[in-house]
Amino acid sequence: MTSAASDAKADLRFYLKSARDALLWKLEGLSEYDARRPLTPTGTNLLGLVKHVAGVELGYLGDTFGRPSGDSLPWLESDAEPNADMWATADESREYVVGLYRRAWAHADATLDALALDTVGRVPWWPAGRDEVTLHHAVTRVIADTHRHAGHADILRELIDGAVGMNEGNTSVPSSDPAWWEDYRDRLERAAKEADRKA
Repeated sequence: MTSAASDAKADLRFYLKSARDALLWKLEGLSEYDARRPLTPTGTNLLGLVKHVAGVELGYLGDTFGRPSGDSLPWLESDAEPNADMWATADESREYVVGLYRRAWAHADATLDALALDTVGRVPWWPAGRDEVTLHHAVTRVIADTHRHAGHADILRELIDGAVGMNEGNTSVPSSDPAWWEDYRDRLERAAKEADRKA
């Protein structure tokens, strides 16, 4: 492997790992109810996001490159109910979902170790003739999807208990003072109302 390819893989691994870690961090310290409860009109919930991204990694960074993991994902079968990958049933424990996600990480990382970034795979659920993708493209897609869902998780966690931030060591917010945030939010509300009046 060339130095440039090695550096590219290292960059991809870094951003994939940071997204994975951020997403799982949002589950820490929550009750079973809070980890699973729907917090948007479309049912978005923390544990469901983890279940979803586990399937995304196993699909794009496993099956697509002829490297099935062996994990059974019945919620992705053609006869599964719609959105079955976006929530955990009462029988799917948090430990099971998080364990599946960690196995997906290991499997995806093994694919990244084994194949060159220009390796071409076929995405089984994409239309024939438009289903080819390079490993580089697939990893980039998974990184984007995982970071998107980590952002969803950040908002959901804030709705549950006010906890925010990118990760445990970097909250990425300017203040931890509730009074500062109340003033900040009030200023935004006033600005929104003023803009609406001017429109």
